[in-house]
Amino acid sequence: MYAAIEAVRQGAASVLLLDRSLIGRGGATVMAQMTVAAAVGPGDDWRHHLADTLAAGRGLCDPALAALLCEVGAECILEMDRWKVGWARAGNGFAQVQAPGHDRARCVYVDFLSTGPAVSKALRAQVQRVGDAIRRIGEVLVTDLVVQDGRVTGAVALHVASGVALTIAAAATIIATGGLTRLYARNSASANMSGDGYALALRAGATLLDMEFVQFFPIGHLAPRLIGMDPIMWDPFRYKLGGRLLNGAMQEFVERWGGDAENGTYSTTRDLATYAITKEVEAGRGSPNGGAWLSFTHVPAATLRAAFGPVIDRLAANGIDLTRDCIEVSPIAHYHMGGVRVDTAMRTDLPGLLCAGEAVGGANGANRLSGNAITEALAFGRIAGAEAARQAAEGAPDFSAAAAREALALLAGEGPAQNPAALVARLQRLMSTDVGPFRTAGGLARAAAELAVLRAELGTTPPGAPGLAHDLARLDWLDLRQMLLVAEAVVVAATARVESRGAHQREDFPEMSPAWERNLPLRLRAGANVPELVS
Repeated sequence: MYAAIEAVRQGAASVLLLDRSLIGRGGATVMAQMTVAAAVGPGDDWRHHLADTLAAGRGLCDPALAALLCEVGAECILEMDRWKVGWARAGNGFAQVQAPGHDRARCVYVDFLSTGPAVSKALRAQVQRVGDAIRRIGEVLVTDLVVQDGRVTGAVALHVASGVALTIAAAATIIATGGLTRLYARNSASANMSGDGYALALRAGATLLDMEFVQFFPIGHLAPRLIGMDPIMWDPFRYKLGGRLLNGAMQEFVERWGGDAENGTYSTTRDLATYAITKEVEAGRGSPNGGAWLSFTHVPAATLRAAFGPVIDRLAANGIDLTRDCIEVSPIAHYHMGGVRVDTAMRTDLPGLLCAGEAVGGANGANRLSGNAITEALAFGRIAGAEAARQAAEGAPDFSAAAAREALALLAGEGPAQNPAALVARLQRLMSTDVGPFRTAGGLARAAAELAVLRAELGTTPPGAPGLAHDLARLDWLDLRQMLLVAEAVVVAATARVESRGAHQREDFPEMSPAWERNLPLRLRAGANVPELVS
């Protein structure tokens, strides 16, 4: 949405905004309930934010992209304030909290339940104000980009609500499809985060990088059932109020796996907490649903309410009383640091194709700093929108229907009946087991072999007849086609990186190696199913 708004502000006469779900109501931003990092407080500066971002990235951040995230991101937060997003206030300035990895209180918020929804709402309102220059179509699944003479000139898509195949001509195309967390059985984003943008870019001929770096959040909500709340909401509870991590026998265990004795305070890093929970479960000491207990029963009720009053009420509506009940948590796929390689104008190595947000690789290196995700979406969206408008002003080759023939033929295919949803579930279990927070050569080899099996079972033609509205089997098939390619990219990169760095942890190579302080780019050769590392 920010890219579309900026493109119009910079002179684009016509912008088409497509969304797999409803405009501005799918993806990850609308689900975020916590904080957004931006150097907008007194005495702060985007360069301080940059230093923390680079430190979190473990030597693999693209410094120029990271600088844009921090500098332009702060400008966007101020602009969002003018757009009445409703950032919480403290005196004459913003209320800000200090999140892990930051050298000071730098993270703004609306409240501890509604930050992401408020950001999405404010952007939807701005899109509406722009008017007819932004045409919006929801429920559109883009399946392939159209490439003519080495330039992206548009896309082929399926209109989910009608079953009709679409061709879209564009002088500039921006991929803003978010990450790949749907590859994992437990994830914190919406169901349309299948890595579509990565697959679209690969098939068109663009370069990906850092695909091995999938960020897992250690204490994602597991049980009891929680409705209408962010599954990663427990982090601020834990570090502010000293939530205790306990195993199935109600014993603290982090120290057993290399962490410091916590003594009622939050001190264990995310990677160590993830490791400790995973190993405790493997040892047979997990909680009933396969995680760990998180307990606040030692915290007085008045303290809980003073810190998180509205959250306490929402939990009560879910039947959870933190003064009495422990909840179960376990690692959950949360974010992806890798993505499409771009320059500082968000241009890929394919003319006519740009990227924004989590689809971009390189800005966050091996590990994203807490609070940078929405900042990145806003900053990179603004930059990509401006560049798209510039390219549109230069004109583009006429769109060729012949260039879209193969992609349209895929959507016109009538394949045998099958159950792609079951194959998606198999892929998710495979990725969670063998390509999760902790990896080995053996597990990655098993994953590569099973991905080949899944690809063979998927076949080359979607099931059923074309032209049906909301054909879930065909949609699952098209999703899995993209998910398999993206999973292959993660496995190839994770196999190649024989060290542990940031979010990529190899149990057979537990140390970080200076020799691997480099990015791993991937390309897909014409006719190939598995991307390859390139120099």
